[in-house]
Amino acid sequence: MADQNSISTKESEPRSEGVSKYHQKKRAEFHQRNLTGKLLIKSTEREWQISKQSKSKFYLYPHYFSDNALQEWFVFMQEIETRSGKHRHQGGIAIFILEGHGYTVVDGKRQDWKKGDLILFPVQPNGVEHQHFNEAPGGSRWMAFIFMPFYDQIASYTQQIEFHPQYKDQ
Repeated sequence: MADQNSISTKESEPRSEGVSKYHQKKRAEFHQRNLTGKLLIKSTEREWQISKQSKSKFYLYPHYFSDNALQEWFVFMQEIETRSGKHRHQGGIAIFILEGHGYTVVDGKRQDWKKGDLILFPVQPNGVEHQHFNEAPGGSRWMAFIFMPFYDQIASYTQQIEFHPQYKDQ
């Protein structure tokens, strides 16, 4: 017999309106935010952060940044001084190289890149294992673009394999 894990969830607050009215209200809020949300995210409005995977600056992330027009994109910049961490996820990501040159090891195969190149991670069974390495004096930078509805539909999950060299577990 298979093991079953139960997931505890917080019950939602009671709503006075039915599902249809709630849906209409939420879609109206979504539409309004698309019309009135920020169209420009300045670099100075975001901070660099060190995580298990990288040194990154997050520009868009659903539910975290709630003032921008696009609500379903995850967009971040990564700076690579020596190397990133190594992880595996389902794929479906595009990375545009802004500065520098280096390589990414994708499922054990080296892919060299330089400024202006685009790295694509395919969607594949068991995910895509990868790690980025810099070879440029002063480091390399790139931007990643993830369309979250697609990412969610493929049930992407990140498994960290190796930590970023500057990450300090707190």
